Amino acid sequence: MPANLVNFIQVLRSHDVRVSPAETLDAMHVATTLGYRDRMRLRDGLGMALAKTPAEEAVFNRCFDSYFNRGLADFSLDPEDNPGEEQAEAGEQEPGDAAEADPSTSDAAALEAAALNNPELAAVMNSDLMQALLNNDRNALTMAITQAGEGAGLQQIQMFTQKGQYTRKMLDAMGEQQLRGAIIELERAADPALASLQRYRDLLREQVRDFVDREYLLHAAGRNQQFMEDVLSKTRLSNIEHSYLHRVHELVRKMARKLATRHARKRRQYRRGHLDMPRTMRRGIANDGVMFNTYWRQVKREKPQLLAICDVSGSVAAYAKFLLLFLYSLQDVLPKVRSFAFSGQLGEVSDLFDEHPVEKAIEIVNWKYGGATDYGKSLEDFAQLALDDINNNTTVLILGDARNNNGDPRIDIMRSVYQRAKQVIWLNPESRRAWGTGDSEMFRYLSACHFSAECNNLKQLERVVDQLLKSTR
Repeated sequence: MPANLVNFIQVLRSHDVRVSPAETLDAMHVATTLGYRDRMRLRDGLGMALAKTPAEEAVFNRCFDSYFNRGLADFSLDPEDNPGEEQAEAGEQEPGDAAEADPSTSDAAALEAAALNNPELAAVMNSDLMQALLNNDRNALTMAITQAGEGAGLQQIQMFTQKGQYTRKMLDAMGEQQLRGAIIELERAADPALASLQRYRDLLREQVRDFVDREYLLHAAGRNQQFMEDVLSKTRLSNIEHSYLHRVHELVRKMARKLATRHARKRRQYRRGHLDMPRTMRRGIANDGVMFNTYWRQVKREKPQLLAICDVSGSVAAYAKFLLLFLYSLQDVLPKVRSFAFSGQLGEVSDLFDEHPVEKAIEIVNWKYGGATDYGKSLEDFAQLALDDINNNTTVLILGDARNNNGDPRIDIMRSVYQRAKQVIWLNPESRRAWGTGDSEMFRYLSACHFSAECNNLKQLERVVDQLLKSTR
């Protein structure tokens, strides 16, 4: 059972439920204490150990039911082959007569009779697999199918096209080829028991296919989502089709939650500072010099701030959209964020993000400030709005391709920002090979930046934001 529990935890991880090694050990202790007989009690116990949020609890319950309730479907033969079966269910047939109308009984008798003159069929009839099919032993069949799945590595299934491959591997491991050989012999002999053996073979294949289908939905769904997220995170944001944007938005929020957890501020025990003796003694005069209350000198630290300047012209708008979505999804762990957008002119858009949801605010920003790019004029506007507010606790983050349509780049303003700020970071969605070509002023702006990077997909953006969070703590 511990192996089953480890596999179940891997399923949870593939569905984005975070489970640490310590929580895995806790889950094993829970399972050892509660046992596996009472599934509801086990689910409640494991849920308390592994699910940490309501969303994770919903995923956990769904995965638990799919993983631990893997019994086989109804093993009875087709009702059309047994018209008396429905009557028995309706109470119109005596219990003693049900066995006479049971097609499995007649099939078994036909096969046993045929086996007397067919050594290969006799070997099949004596096999554990055939005995489980003849006796409708669901426990034995479930164990055999489960073991065959583990032996075939079914937990690693990822693609829909692999289902047939795993089904064949499992059937071979269970000995279905022996059934096929017996069927061939009965066909050659034109034995009337052929149809009975074919029914049991088809029944076995159906149950294995159903098992593979359920395992595919359980294991592959999470892996397919992870594969798709990996593809989207490494694709240029400008190349992502509109139909995938909702998935990209969710991926951005997921990345932001991960970074927020990683960089969440921990509670610290701060020193009180140096004792302010003069003030303490003055306040003690009213108490005949007894210093009931002590006062401490504390140095007030200025809070860091982040100024995000985004080019929202047509060529860069898609990248600016996701940078802003990233930053405003991290408000709990980032320092104070002030946002500016520009193309031909620059304006502060921080209030829009206070008044509207992030997606709506980004739409308004793109509509209001989109157009032809003029970095020189935009830097002049930025200097008027925020240059005096920049100090050694300020990080300036610029997203743009530095293509200025051959205008004045105003390097002097960038150098003023560089001299005042703690750090200036420039993210350029273009390939480094394109920097400095045509009307690009990127190489000139590099002299006024502490750090620059090519940034055109979510993976690169996540890495930059991660470093940004480390530097602003």
